[in-house]
Amino acid sequence: MSDDQRDQTPAEPAAADRAAATAASEPAVPAGPQPEPLRFFGTTWVDHEGGYGLRRAALAVGSLVTATAAAVLLRLSYEGLEIGNVGPFLSISVVVLFAIASAIAFVKTWDSFRRRPAPSSDEAALKGLKTIGFIGSLIAYSLRCLTEAPGEKLHRAEYERAQAEYARRRSTRTGNPAARRPKRKK
Repeated sequence: MSDDQRDQTPAEPAAADRAAATAASEPAVPAGPQPEPLRFFGTTWVDHEGGYGLRRAALAVGSLVTATAAAVLLRLSYEGLEIGNVGPFLSISVVVLFAIASAIAFVKTWDSFRRRPAPSSDEAALKGLKTIGFIGSLIAYSLRCLTEAPGEKLHRAEYERAQAEYARRRSTRTGNPAARRPKRKK
């Protein structure tokens, strides 16, 4: 090949092929609403694939084992109060406090799987109480994992509503909006 012929050939045809291959290998972003990922599940809750059932079972057992270990730890701390001979009032008060805090944490955690809290709700005020009653939260999480991923029903309803709204908006678009006749002024 002479120098003149080399100058007339397109520069780097392999670079264009690489760019096309890279664009083809990148996944295209699907149009429409995307599902919100759940903690420990990602977006596997949409189609129940990718080890979804195994994750649910493992999380149910794991949270139940953690709740049991926490109960044993609380039992040991109660025995420490008994050894310290602090009196029956304080011992009973501690047990009642943890029981009430666990019951409130269970109910609030269970409700959070069904609906999102209102922006002006008392969730921030109950944060400390839910921390004290963490055993109730763990039990609620474990029980919810037996039927579905915690929060799946709420996220599925929101996702399906968003998909329906997106489909409704897309179906009402027809033709070129620039070609439409202007509206009459009254």
